[in-house]
Amino acid sequence: MGKTPLPGMTPQPPLPERLRPEDFELYVGQGHLRDRLLSLLESSRLPSVLLFGPPGCGKSTLALLLARHSGRPYLRLSAPEAGLQQLRRSLAGVEVLILDELHRFSKAQQDFFLPLVESGELTLLATTTENPSFSITPQLLSRMHVLRLRPLEKEELLELARRGARQEGVELADGALELLASAARGDARTLLNLVEYVCNLPEKRRTPEELPHNLPETLLRHDRDGDSHYELASALIKSIRGSDVDAALYYLACLLEGGEDPRFICRRLILSASEDVGLADPQALPLAVACQQAVEFVGMPEGFIPLAETVVYLALARKSNSTYAAYINAVREIRLNGRKPVPAHLRNAVTKQQKEWGYGKGYKYPHAFPEGWTRQQHLPDEVEGRRFYFPRENGDEPRRTQWWRKLYNIKHGEEQ
Repeated sequence: MGKTPLPGMTPQPPLPERLRPEDFELYVGQGHLRDRLLSLLESSRLPSVLLFGPPGCGKSTLALLLARHSGRPYLRLSAPEAGLQQLRRSLAGVEVLILDELHRFSKAQQDFFLPLVESGELTLLATTTENPSFSITPQLLSRMHVLRLRPLEKEELLELARRGARQEGVELADGALELLASAARGDARTLLNLVEYVCNLPEKRRTPEELPHNLPETLLRHDRDGDSHYELASALIKSIRGSDVDAALYYLACLLEGGEDPRFICRRLILSASEDVGLADPQALPLAVACQQAVEFVGMPEGFIPLAETVVYLALARKSNSTYAAYINAVREIRLNGRKPVPAHLRNAVTKQQKEWGYGKGYKYPHAFPEGWTRQQHLPDEVEGRRFYFPRENGDEPRRTQWWRKLYNIKHGEEQ
């Protein structure tokens, strides 16, 4: 069995923390960056660096090694936990800031660092799992050296697994180590957590034959490029569509707590406001757009507040997908029968020749008629009489289509 703390003892840190190297020579992975990293370590003054790569590839460890090697006072913070007020209070006497998950800061929050980095008052060592071209402001990005890290390769993971097992005082068979390295999928943190778990199993359950049946069916961390990303986003939108407020809030929390980019969520909410709520509540779309602006302005972690408000509003709103369905109907017509010519009277006669062809002839200007409307054909001859828009009887849509129904002699509630 692995080591178990005795009653009254302070629990020891997780294995990934205990195995974090204090020396660059013990750092595993990123061989393609070794020359550039050595240049940074040998530099007389450490520049600001952005470390970009997937979870568990060693970004934070590398930032800590660079900060310690600089010999200057440093501080480590995580963007989701630190607002600008806390940052201002914490930076007194700090020359090097290690900031994890820089992409979780809004663009306005990222601008806070510009004068500090540009003046040399602060060296920023930031990490991100998001593509910097999209998640970091160009102004800040231009002031930092960007290093792209890769997932660890199998041999590198095996080396770490052996170190972890030795740290736990347990000998694991090569087959067991291979299994754990494969399960980690390039993520050193996941690997070492698995090693720690396995080392605390009874010896008979640690064999390569027994191990597959004894690994935990853990809730894998949210992967923005994997299935859970799309499953949770789909569940959020379908819960809103189904007017289930509690489920919608639950999936919103799953996404945010799992590290999802709030801008992705905002995009989905804007689409839901148009597709699912639509004309039943036309205020839904402006609210969703305002939510996106609010999240960009205040950043995270406080951005959950407008996000939660918008999710609840959309879930509570009456629903109509009539405009979404109307467009799909129009597209279906065009794909089946092709695009037909615009009637001549709707075309603008820009040249003399176009006037001779009859462009614009017979067009009736609606504002010249009572109620700003008169009967005239707008669809091409081949499509005239076709219907694409079928209003719903939900929310505000009946009131908004009342005049339209009158013009076309469609009774309220009549089957269309």
